[in-house]
Amino acid sequence: MARVLVVGAGALGSVFGAFLRRAGDDVTLLGRPAHLEAIAAHALLVDGLWGEHRVSDLRLATDWPRGDGPYDAVLVTVKSFDTMSVASHVGALLGPDGVVISLQNGLGNVEVLADGADRVLGGRVIFGAALLSPGRVRVTVYADPVLIGTVRHGLAGLEERAAVWAAHVGAAGIPCEYCPDVLAALWGKVLYNAALNPLSALLGVHYGALAEHPHTRAIMDAVIEEAFGVAHAEGISLPWATATAYRAVFYARLVPSTARHRSSMLQDLERGRRTEVDAINGAIWQRALTRGMVAPFNEVLTRLVHVREALGPGVRP
Repeated sequence: MARVLVVGAGALGSVFGAFLRRAGDDVTLLGRPAHLEAIAAHALLVDGLWGEHRVSDLRLATDWPRGDGPYDAVLVTVKSFDTMSVASHVGALLGPDGVVISLQNGLGNVEVLADGADRVLGGRVIFGAALLSPGRVRVTVYADPVLIGTVRHGLAGLEERAAVWAAHVGAAGIPCEYCPDVLAALWGKVLYNAALNPLSALLGVHYGALAEHPHTRAIMDAVIEEAFGVAHAEGISLPWATATAYRAVFYARLVPSTARHRSSMLQDLERGRRTEVDAINGAIWQRALTRGMVAPFNEVLTRLVHVREALGPGVRP
């Protein structure tokens, strides 16, 4: 049995917490009061693609736990703009062999967390979940297994722990594999998110609709081309030789398997919340600038999403 803290127990974090608790781990969820109060009263209900599960006996916290550690793993599922505040807490919560696992969107999260703890793993998540109501979460789409690994090579002990935790999560019922180059995998997810999330958010449509229209396809093609160029400039060894090769996988497999998904960015705009566009399209745009490159499609999408944030949830696409 492992002791696990899930930091940011929204939809995604609740799925990880529920499945690990079902497998016998001692799990603490750190999240918003309304969600945790519903769990305390009626247990946590997770349904959808991986079956229906009602999970109780979870520890619940709305603030950083005191005297409840140390933890074998701290799973970080907060929005990317909250990563820095998390980094200041996580190091003190780890046990002797404990690890922090970032299961977040965007670029830079692992590096920020590593400033607060020296045992940080990256996780690429490409399944979707939605918080239907406080205490109730649904797994909505699934494209590929979760991948867990280190972002720095040559750390044998940390690589071993990454493999152990990948197997542990997989045994709990969430498809998961060890990845020896998780940074490339995280960039692969950025290619996917950067193309789909802002357009889904700005137009108010699910992913499948974006692939059906030639104009949105053209925009997504350009976003992917820019992101691929920045990744190449940063020396990232992507699994695809060219942006064209990635787009073939993107349109043939990734988009169809998540076609009905409405992006988390769209859900954030509908709730009047800040989005993660700066860690996705904004990160591509800014990293391009630092290398003397341009990424105009990613820049425009970043700016437009910020306009929609400023207009508030009352404005409909």
